Amino acid sequence: MAKGYSDYSKEDMLELTQGVMTYLDGWKLSSEQMLVILGIDDASKKRHLQSFRMGDKAFPETEHLMTRLDHIIGIADALRTTFPFSDKMRLMWLRKPHRRFKRNTPLAVIMADDSPNGLLKVRMEVDCAYGYAISEAMRDQQSSG
Repeated sequence: MAKGYSDYSKEDMLELTQGVMTYLDGWKLSSEQMLVILGIDDASKKRHLQSFRMGDKAFPETEHLMTRLDHIIGIADALRTTFPFSDKMRLMWLRKPHRRFKRNTPLAVIMADDSPNGLLKVRMEVDCAYGYAISEAMRDQQSSG
């Protein structure tokens, strides 16, 4: 996301919220899984998911959630690029054990961590350009530190 997390208008946030909910619905997740992936605490009950879906309510604009949304969108975009003609293949990739995740599914990796780290790991795997950019930034940081 190019914008800072406080740069979104109310309309932008509603649109972003609905878009992310469309991705999560496409991933065939339960309400509980969605709340875990979004990192939304128990204050947002499952009933809020329908309000998010319908555009009646936007996600809270916290840095924590905006980081998660960035990764969700990045994963969804990379899966759409990798499997442009098949929703079924995108869903299968998320649910199939993967050797780089020690035979865990990408979805299990996402769900296993309360922080955005699981989302980051999966995004780096499915989005090679993003993974390369992160690796380069880490190398640059280490060589200048």
